[in-house]
This record gives sequence, C-alpha cells and structure tokens, in this order.
Amino acid sequence: MKTYPLGEFEEIVLLTVGVLYNEAYGVAIKDAIEEKANRKVSVGALQSALKRMEKKGYLESKSGEANTQRGGKPKRYYFITAYGKQALQQSRDIRTKLWDSIPKLALDFKLS
Repeated sequence: MKTYPLGEFEEIVLLTVGVLYNEAYGVAIKDAIEEKANRKVSVGALQSALKRMEKKGYLESKSGEANTQRGGKPKRYYFITAYGKQALQQSRDIRTKLWDSIPKLALDFKLS
C-alpha cells in the first residue's frame, strides 16, 4: 500500500482547502484555520505548507482574475488532487483505527 504522509498542519490545511472548495486562497485558508481550529497561523508557514503540498502533488493551484483591490495581483486558488484525497483518507483511517483500539479504561479519567 502506498503511503501519503501528512503532518498535522498539512492535514489541517488540506481539510480547510476542502471546506472552502472553490474559495480556497491564501487569506481565506488562513482565516478559516484560525476560526475553525482556534489556532494562529503565520502567512509564511501557510505559504510554505501550500507550496510543499503542491510539490508533493496533494494540491493544485491556479490564478484567479487580476483585481484592482490587490494592485492588479490575482488570487491563487488551491484545489485538492486525487493524491491529496488519498492522503486525507489514509490519515483519517489511521486515526480511526487508533481511536478504535484504545481500551475504554485508558480514557476513563475522573476530573477533580
């Protein structure tokens, strides 16, 4: 079986690109992660992750229309590829297997 390793942040970014679907561009991805995951995200870390996952084949990107509000610079939109979908599925399957393997007593803590 081929493996598609994902780091935690990569997984969050990929999931967010899926959530945003056709509106997945840098600022929207950053804002959605900060809102939904309650996690601060630097622009540099996000851009590095997007480039890395595009290089791995998990994401594709395309330029949108030029925009006068952005000084004529177009937004770059991101889309999950078939490999990205397989990576997310594999990650979910691994997590589900691990969660399902935890004995009930292992998580039966009393909070004081």
